[in-house]
Amino acid sequence: MALVIKGSSSGQITVDVPAAAGTNTVTIPAVTGNLPLSNLSHVTNRPNTKPLVINGDMHVAQRGTSTTGITSGSNVYTTDRWKLDVNSLGTWTVTQADDAPTGSGFQHSWKADCTTADASPAAGDYVLYQHRFEGQDLQLFKKGTSSAEKMTVSFWVKSAKTGTYILEIDDNDNSRNINQAYTISSANTWEKKVLTFDADTTGAFGNDNAHSMRLIWWLAAGTTYSSGTLETSWASTTNANRAVGQVNLGDSTSNDWYITGVQLEVGEYTADTIPPFQYESFGDNLSRCRRYFESTEPSSNRRICGFQTASSGQKCLPVDFKTSKRANPTMIIFDEANTSGKLTTLNLGGTGTNGATVALVLAYVDCVTVFSNNGTNAGISFQYTADAEL
Repeated sequence: MALVIKGSSSGQITVDVPAAAGTNTVTIPAVTGNLPLSNLSHVTNRPNTKPLVINGDMHVAQRGTSTTGITSGSNVYTTDRWKLDVNSLGTWTVTQADDAPTGSGFQHSWKADCTTADASPAAGDYVLYQHRFEGQDLQLFKKGTSSAEKMTVSFWVKSAKTGTYILEIDDNDNSRNINQAYTISSANTWEKKVLTFDADTTGAFGNDNAHSMRLIWWLAAGTTYSSGTLETSWASTTNANRAVGQVNLGDSTSNDWYITGVQLEVGEYTADTIPPFQYESFGDNLSRCRRYFESTEPSSNRRICGFQTASSGQKCLPVDFKTSKRANPTMIIFDEANTSGKLTTLNLGGTGTNGATVALVLAYVDCVTVFSNNGTNAGISFQYTADAEL
């Protein structure tokens, strides 16, 4: 499509509009007189119709809104698609917080709160926060080619502890990484950060559903990860160069750290030119999160149940997932008392008995079938979690 502007007597100007999805915006400043083209602000023309970061506004939390007493572990989730990794550095509570920058449109953030301090971490200790991506969703960066694109990460952050923090982009396919430092300048104050990372002409992302890249916000790091020189250009990953200069958020129980409004953009932007956050409806956001994790637990009124007319023998109940999974998921089955590995058996009147043994679970990307040798009762009921995270 083209916009044609004709002169008053002769000549014309033709503006070609690219066939691009999404919203393309040109802002014309309020000036009088002639308007040179240099006065036009940045034209937003995203190549992606959906945000690359899923649940960047921290709105969806299927697993629950708080986890306490975290001292170690690599799969600690509250808000969907975001996880905390801790290796023996303090004790932490993570929360979906009802705290966000005023006027930003965000309603939630993710919060890490140090509840037991470790002011002298061992060399291999760390605390980090990460978001992972499938390779097939990253092809627009053209990484590993001569046409590779820069990446810009934008986010809102707040902490009681000021100082230098590190954001890392980790290429899992090619064992490469790049890092940037950012500064939290004012305690307990929301600050927006916009960081642009160089393009990488080495090492393409796999065009598949596997883990290809992650964004890593370091919160604390021992000398194994901080004793070298910060790697601010793409290079083969060297642990000592990953978190150089990072403050230790775990050195006091007064410390906390919040984040929200995370977006990943193709190309180079500044705080003035970064495109607006791509808000999604809660339903669309939830559906995208369910590609990686889906749950009926723990509310018993969300049970899955079915009946068979046979009075004895093995029963099976097939269930379609709400959203197709990234890969065949790992299943946990619960009875109505929330006991894992168990089912609830039902008689024809709908009365249930908890504690029946799960005989077999067959899980695929679109559905799961659960089997039980449940004796004379006519049906089975269960709840489940289906985990296909990267």
